[in-house]
Amino acid sequence: MFVVPENVEVESMRHIVVYDSDTSSLKDLGEAVRCAEVLAKVSLYPVFVVRGGYQKFSALYPFFRSFKIMYTIMELDNFEPYPVEIVVGLLYMADHNQARSPRMCEDLKISAMLNVSSTALNCKTTNHPILDVCLADSVTADLFSSLKRICVFIGSHVKKGSPVMVTSTHGISRCSAATIAFLMHHFKYPLEDAWKYLKKCKSNMRPNRGFVQQLSDWELHTTGQRSTDISEPNF
Repeated sequence: MFVVPENVEVESMRHIVVYDSDTSSLKDLGEAVRCAEVLAKVSLYPVFVVRGGYQKFSALYPFFRSFKIMYTIMELDNFEPYPVEIVVGLLYMADHNQARSPRMCEDLKISAMLNVSSTALNCKTTNHPILDVCLADSVTADLFSSLKRICVFIGSHVKKGSPVMVTSTHGISRCSAATIAFLMHHFKYPLEDAWKYLKKCKSNMRPNRGFVQQLSDWELHTTGQRSTDISEPNF
C-alpha cells in the first residue's frame, strides 16, 4: 500500500507526475496508477501518469534521463525548461533563449527554425536554415501575407521527418499564431480545433487580437469557410 509521507505537502504542489516502468493506461493496476490514486485524494490539482512509463519516455527523450533522485531549491530554480513539443518529434515552440541554446537544439535534433519577431535570431552556433519573418507583436501587424510562406517552410521539413522549431521573443503570441496557421494548413483543422490543440500543448499561448482576426481569414482561405466564431471568450 502506498502511503503519503507526513512531511510531504502535496496540497502545495501544482504539478504531480507519477511513473513506473511501463504503465500504458489508467486502466492498468500497476504501481503508478495506485500511487496516483492516493495522491489525487489529497491534491488540489490533477495528478498525471506518464503513458508508457520510464521505458517509453526515456526512449523518446534520452537527454532527460537522470539518476538523480532529489534536487535542491537552487537546482530547481536554475532548471531550464525545454521548448514545447507540438507534433511529436517534429514541431516545437520556443522563446528566443531556448532557440539560441545549442544544447536544446542538439537534443531535439532541430533541422530548421522559423523566427517570427522584429529582430533576427542570430544563432551563431548553428548551421541549419532559419526563416526570419520580421513582425512586431502588434494588432496592426500583417501576419496574413506571410502565412503561406510560413506553412510551406515548416511543411517542407516536417514532411521529410526533420524537426522544426518555431520561435518568437517570448514564445507566446507571434509563434503561437504561426503554429496555429500551420496546424490549420497541414492537418486541415478549422481555427477552433487548431486553437484547442495548441492550448493543450502550451496553456499560456496567446496570439494578439489582430492575429486572431487574421487566423480567421486564414481559416476562410484554407477551408473555404469561417466555421469558428472568434467573438467567443476563448479567443
